[in-house]
Amino acid sequence: MEKLQAYFDALLRDTPTEHHRYMFNRIDWENRLVGLVGPRGVGKTTLMLQHAKERLERNTTLFVNADDLYFSTRHLVDLADDFVKRGGRHLIIDEIHKYQDWARELKLIYDYHAGLRVIFTGSSILDIHKGAADLSRRALLYHMQGLSFREYMQMFHGIRLPVLTLDDILHHRLELPRDFHPYAYFPDYLKQGYYPFSQERQFDIRLQQVVTKTLETDIPQYAEMSVATSRKLKRLLTVIAQSVPFKPNMSHIATTIGISRNSLADYFLYLEEAGLIAQLRDDTGGIRGLGKVDKVYLDNPNLVYALAQQTADTGNLRETFFFNQTRVNHDTITSSVSDFRIDDSTFEVGGRNKKQKQLQGIEQGYVVKDNIESGYMNVIPLWQFGLNY
Repeated sequence: MEKLQAYFDALLRDTPTEHHRYMFNRIDWENRLVGLVGPRGVGKTTLMLQHAKERLERNTTLFVNADDLYFSTRHLVDLADDFVKRGGRHLIIDEIHKYQDWARELKLIYDYHAGLRVIFTGSSILDIHKGAADLSRRALLYHMQGLSFREYMQMFHGIRLPVLTLDDILHHRLELPRDFHPYAYFPDYLKQGYYPFSQERQFDIRLQQVVTKTLETDIPQYAEMSVATSRKLKRLLTVIAQSVPFKPNMSHIATTIGISRNSLADYFLYLEEAGLIAQLRDDTGGIRGLGKVDKVYLDNPNLVYALAQQTADTGNLRETFFFNQTRVNHDTITSSVSDFRIDDSTFEVGGRNKKQKQLQGIEQGYVVKDNIESGYMNVIPLWQFGLNY
């Protein structure tokens, strides 16, 4: 216990508190069991440490990593028992997906210790969702994604921009700061601004490592795949990266990578839940996520530059950015006449010279244009959707 406390103290000393991710104030911290899940590298650990540093009493709080050697001979439930006996009230468990049988032990901790609040993070949302069935009546699960353009501007350039609702954006309720020109920064955000570690040295290498870890460790381990199957997963991501955005031809892709067509939909879902791709669906299911897949994108523009490389065309980047940023607060689905639909609004995404042709006869149709600073009437600047959260 003393070594764990010393490790926690060291982490707190190094935790910055100048900037909070958008999820910081969305979480109901008073709930007895809270889970924060999402792809690798989006800042979940830092957010939890900030909460501990700024809002919790140090003497009654403990932060542990589920991958710590401490747990090679001990159980989480035993740690919780010991911690509560010493007056503990808040237990934060990082990377809980690395702890075997984590869901069952969290359930026991919840049931045994009514006065203990437990917060956990997981880099592999696949395993979190697999275990969530046992915790559905107990845990609040939150999903966090990478930086918005607004967060990027504040964190790395010290420029504060407001959070805008979709209605604010569509009705041009934004006053730009004096002498602020978004396109002095927006191209850099698309290349390397989505991940909080993007300003560190050798970002490209680190991002490739995140992708490799996800493909070689996270998905195979928790989807119970063999090494050979993992290689096919890599091949599938390569095919996607070279083609996005595209309408998936399941039979052709299955033949290309050498797997059955029936397994392919699961592979796509694994990649999506791990934060590597995004699937644009229609509304046939009536519930978010259950519609038919219309197009497949890489998850965010940084991955387009990292994986698509020579095939990273501008139109793809624009659509990827729009889909990535709007999905946080809205059900963004495909449009039968244009690119995207959110509620009753239709969006056509393009460059400065994009015309209104696809939107003729559409009552709430908007042209989303790249390379313009301000909008007018039904013309909306693309970059402003990065102020969505």
